[in-house]
This record gives sequence, structure tokens and C-alpha cells, in this order.
Amino acid sequence: MATPPFSPAEAQAARLRIGLTHQHISSHMAQLGVRRPPEAVVAWESGAAAPSETELFALADALWCPVPVLMALIPRTLREHRLARQFTQERLAQRIGLDVQEYINAETVHRWTGTDHQTLLLADTLGLQPDELLRIIGHAAKLVDLLRQAVEGRWKAQLTVLARTAGADERRVAHALRTLHQEHARFNERYMGHLVARSENARLKEVATERAQWLHALPDRFWALLGRTPHP
Repeated sequence: MATPPFSPAEAQAARLRIGLTHQHISSHMAQLGVRRPPEAVVAWESGAAAPSETELFALADALWCPVPVLMALIPRTLREHRLARQFTQERLAQRIGLDVQEYINAETVHRWTGTDHQTLLLADTLGLQPDELLRIIGHAAKLVDLLRQAVEGRWKAQLTVLARTAGADERRVAHALRTLHQEHARFNERYMGHLVARSENARLKEVATERAQWLHALPDRFWALLGRTPHP
């Protein structure tokens, strides 16, 4: 298994902030069941070596420092979110009731195959918001497709699946879809109005461009209507 992301500078800074020596850190890690000599801590801080996942978790606890700080990043991927919560692959898979190898494959190929129930448990365990979860497990494209079908066709036909995908109450999702459908219809009405009035091509292109921009921002608009701020 590849070593996790790690910042030697952040590790050293965290140790100095609490005024501990390499020996102190080594002793604290030993109390957590991870026995490494002080020289190992020196090697991590110098960049000569990198800690394993288990060592990273113990080091973070010994330093009283969040794992993401030691990784020097904002968690974006499934693996990074797992590391941030200090779960091994085996422990997380067990927590959500997924076969370990199936979970490992999800991290490796970035393709989620868990059931709806396992997906909800994953989100709860890792503290993920619905939009974050969809992006991380590679279902963001599915959401876009469902939303486009809803605004361009009969939105009620997509209500249940979109509510389940977004992890939101059907009534709130219905309000959002109804609003989006109406907004999309107004673009079509404006375009057809200009077409019938034989407006200049520049005006038709302007309306078409506005519609394209609106469709591009459709997921963000959907989350906003649900009262959620999309994550970057």
C-alpha cells in the first residue's frame, strides 16, 4: 500500500508547538501500540522516510494534531477522507458492511459499487455532505443527467431517485425540481418568442448562451434550492 500524503514540515511544526522531543513522540506512540524509535520520527520530519497509515494515525494522536494538517491538504478523495477520520480500509469496510476487497477497489479505481444503505453509512461515517459524497464516489455525473432529464421532461418522474441520490426529503426536492423546471421553461419561451418575432441571430445566441450557462450550473442551483452550499 502506498504511503499516505505527509508533510515533514507540518509534523515538525506540530511537535515544536507542544514542546515535545522526538523521544517523547516515540513514547506516546508506543502507548498507542505503535512502537517506533525516536530515529523514525526524525526521519519523518526530515523527509528521509514517510509514515505508514497506522504510523500517521498514531503520530497525529501523539502530536494532538488533526491528520489533514499532517497531510497538508483538504481531503478530496475517498482515501483522503478515510485517512482524515483515521480509519484503515479494513475498519471502514467493516463499519459500513462492505467486503474489504470491494472497498479497496473503490479507492483504487474510483468507482463505488456499494448499496444505497452502505452509501449512507459511508457518508455518515466520514461526515460527508450529499454533494461531497456524490463527487467522491463518482456519481456526480449521474446527478447531472437526472437533473437534465427532470428540467427537460417530466420532473415528477425523477423525483424519487433524485431525493434518494441527494439524501433529501422528497417535498424539498419536489420544490427544487419544480422551480428548476419553470426556470428552464422560461429560457425556451424566450428563445421561441425571439424566433417567432424574427429577432436577430445575435439575440438568439445570447439566450442560448444564457441557457447553456444555466445548465452548466444546474447542480449548484439544485443544492442551493435545497439550502445547501456546494463543496468545491
